[in-house]
Amino acid sequence: MSVTGKSIKLGDNINTDFIISGRYKFAITDMKELAKHIMEDIDPDFPQKIIPGKTIIVAGNNFGMGSSREQAPLVIKEAGIVAVLSSQFARIFFRNSFNIGLLLIETDTSRINEGDDLEIDLNAGVVKNLTQRTNLEIKPLPKFMQELLAEGGIVNYYKKHGELKF
Repeated sequence: MSVTGKSIKLGDNINTDFIISGRYKFAITDMKELAKHIMEDIDPDFPQKIIPGKTIIVAGNNFGMGSSREQAPLVIKEAGIVAVLSSQFARIFFRNSFNIGLLLIETDTSRINEGDDLEIDLNAGVVKNLTQRTNLEIKPLPKFMQELLAEGGIVNYYKKHGELKF
């Protein structure tokens, strides 16, 4: 499995309220509408920077900390972001993301710049920075997590296979 995209760089400790503000939790239930407000408390222009299907968020340490709000990974996926790279993810955010089929990669992100063209190659276990012509090793994803991603999340996996075979 391989995905490509242009990086949008964020810092450390991006919590779920930064991803999607709590003020929208009950006010907006439509995910397409909610995605229009992604990261707006950090950068009001963030939604306009996204190229659907071709954007990768690159963050520092502790991405997704805070509440277990399921809307956070859903909004990222709905906005068209193909993956999130971070040196470490909050545990509940990590699980919620894979459950919906959002690719998360743990790697050292300190040498990736805003706007770098990236290719994530899960089979080779690397993030290729095509702009800088460098490779970053990634923390390997277990086979079953790759299968969940390939199916678009745990619900789609279960619909297709009728059971979890992990």
